[in-house]
Amino acid sequence: MKDLTITDKNYHETMIAIYELMDKGEQNLTEDDIARLRQMTIAAEKYEDEVLLLKPTKKPNTLAEAVELFMFENKLSQAKLADKLGIGKPKLSQILSGKRQPDVYFLKSLYDKLNIDPKFILEHV
Repeated sequence: MKDLTITDKNYHETMIAIYELMDKGEQNLTEDDIARLRQMTIAAEKYEDEVLLLKPTKKPNTLAEAVELFMFENKLSQAKLADKLGIGKPKLSQILSGKRQPDVYFLKSLYDKLNIDPKFILEHV
């Protein structure tokens, strides 16, 4: 198996992949899924112990960062968050990647369903 090293850039994606595999349910995982899950979990734990614990807590600077922080803190994949917000998965992905501007429905959902501070939302649109 290849070494999986996690960086700041891909930590969030790794955590989403871990949660998506876990969401399948243990009985539905293949041997490859289990091996991949084990490897990603070890790498994520190492990253958390060696990097995240040493970093001061960073506040989000953008709406996308605030949403990603919410996802991380609540162990949600983009798919589950899209369902929670009542929007399509492609729409959420496009907004978070900056390919699409957030609309009023999305912004209202951030406040209503994620309890993101309305002042923060207005300042970062």
